[in-house]
Amino acid sequence: MPRLDNLIASCSAYKPSKHTERQLISFTTHSSYKRCLRLLESRGIHPFKTMPGCKMIGFLLDRRSSWKNIIRHPDVKVMERDVKIRKHDTTPRITTRTIKPNLPIIKTTIDTNKVPWNIKRVQAPLAWKRTLGRPVKLAIIDTGIAKHPDLRIAGGVNTMGGLSYYDDNGHGTHVAGIAAGRGLTGLYGVAPNVKLYAVKALDRYGSGYVSDIVDAIEWCIRNKMNVINMSFGIVSGQHSDLLRQAIKRAAKQGIIISASAGNEGPNTTTIDEPASFPETIAVAATNRLNQIADYSNRGMGIDVAAPGTEILSTWLNGKYAIMSGTSMSSPHVAGGAALLLSVRPKLSSARVTTVFRKWSVPLNGYLPIAQGSGLLRLGRIGNLKS
Repeated sequence: MPRLDNLIASCSAYKPSKHTERQLISFTTHSSYKRCLRLLESRGIHPFKTMPGCKMIGFLLDRRSSWKNIIRHPDVKVMERDVKIRKHDTTPRITTRTIKPNLPIIKTTIDTNKVPWNIKRVQAPLAWKRTLGRPVKLAIIDTGIAKHPDLRIAGGVNTMGGLSYYDDNGHGTHVAGIAAGRGLTGLYGVAPNVKLYAVKALDRYGSGYVSDIVDAIEWCIRNKMNVINMSFGIVSGQHSDLLRQAIKRAAKQGIIISASAGNEGPNTTTIDEPASFPETIAVAATNRLNQIADYSNRGMGIDVAAPGTEILSTWLNGKYAIMSGTSMSSPHVAGGAALLLSVRPKLSSARVTTVFRKWSVPLNGYLPIAQGSGLLRLGRIGNLKS
């Protein structure tokens, strides 16, 4: 059989065109990965993504060429299309609400009258009697996180090729406020004192590719994140083995992953990837009346539900916005996982899921395919001992 690097080089394109397609190849060995990169470089072909940690390269391949020998090559572990990812939310409603600064950053006694309804609904203030989330590291893989008085960003990365991890869409900032709002201006998130990291893997339109998400997960593993939030899903119910493998690696390292179920509504029978993967905590959305939201996906694999409708949170330019979607539900669980891990740091991903399911309250009139075990409750964290 011809050498793999020669096969790939013969099918690779120098730039996108109507005949090219984004393809990802995971190699079985580091030597074959490095050999392929060397040959492509010698021919002036630049892959759009290289990830030595998981031996994966993203190529632009010409569809007019035959890929059969590449797919069948023993040095290829997985070859798949680099499919699209999109955020799980609705159009934001920017609010002119102003809140007077509440200094210091975290008060000894928190004024629960300034805590949003959704944060109260999951009983986060009861958990704060025991912990505010320190020193857990929470990564928001999203459109980035903007500077905001209610958010303290500990660090981050842009896996899309840019230098900045700051938000140019708003979605990631909104999600971050739900998980980790500090209460400086009165808007508290679930875990106000968690170490928050911005991992920008979605563009200004809230979309991206699996390759950027896998890159983001690898960054989280290398930088020892404890919790990851993923408020997005693969477009049109497509599947990615490479995304599944990355999430498996993260879970094996003890990282807790919360993922939104999707916004296609009650007539769906499946939830989106990555929420459908057993290594994640899949989250459905509820409203103020403790009903499952009309837009929330139904399907096997949902673990719990959390507020997702009409959620006020942080936005661009120091503002606030109201948004709805399972995107808004997932960070309640991510923040809750941070609170739990700050008290019980050795809990595994599977154990955290089990605990949250056990603590959840079933909602009347809904099957498990809509709500999992029910509405998330975090109040018991307040009584836990180290």
